[in-house]
Amino acid sequence: MTDLARRALAEFVGTAFLVAAVIGSGIAATRLSPHDVGLQLLENSIVTGAALVALILALQPVSAAFNPVVTMVERALGAVSTRDAAVLIAAQFTGGFVGAVLANLMFDLSAVSISTHHRQGGGVLLGEVVATLGLLVVIFGTLRAGRSDRVAFAVGGYILAAYWFTSSTSFANPAVTVARMFSDTFAGIAPSSVAAFVAMQLVGGLLGYVLVRGLYPSASAIAATTTMTTAAVTTPTENARP
Repeated sequence: MTDLARRALAEFVGTAFLVAAVIGSGIAATRLSPHDVGLQLLENSIVTGAALVALILALQPVSAAFNPVVTMVERALGAVSTRDAAVLIAAQFTGGFVGAVLANLMFDLSAVSISTHHRQGGGVLLGEVVATLGLLVVIFGTLRAGRSDRVAFAVGGYILAAYWFTSSTSFANPAVTVARMFSDTFAGIAPSSVAAFVAMQLVGGLLGYVLVRGLYPSASAIAATTTMTTAAVTTPTENARP
């Protein structure tokens, strides 16, 4: 298996498990705590943060972005080629869809059910910009500090927190956002809301790229910290707020 194939497989597997964790824990939360939305979100956020830590630790030696925005920023920083980035992003979207199907089936639901959970409003969309921007700063800041062994904990902790301090509950990941469209459950997002969410994630990614370049102006230093690992992700989360 070629190096690129191994990396694509890691991105596929990692994103699939990430989406399965997000959707599966959301379904379990609504069944275990049917009358407490706050508790449901707490359960969902803890599981997602823990899953991110585990998945990044396991797959970081191969590839552990699980997020098209992160991969695009790595391309802009010169850490990956255009061809490789395209392959990895395709693997992330494919893995996300598979993860959604698996989560639905594990809880005896239809393999695919289109979500009816509309997520909209200026504040919610601003939350996606903030969530994605913060995720990139956490990822590349940790790597730039020479702490690649701590990226998993930084990302998992940030996503767990961002579930609560952003109005959108921090999807911050186009592949996960699209995947959640295929589950009409706690973590779902209606198709009509997906395009705006992804657009705001791309805006956050652009702002994150600019900020990273401003904070760490040495292109060679940035590339050096990202070449060894693409430890990033994001995730997703559930907007359970009224």
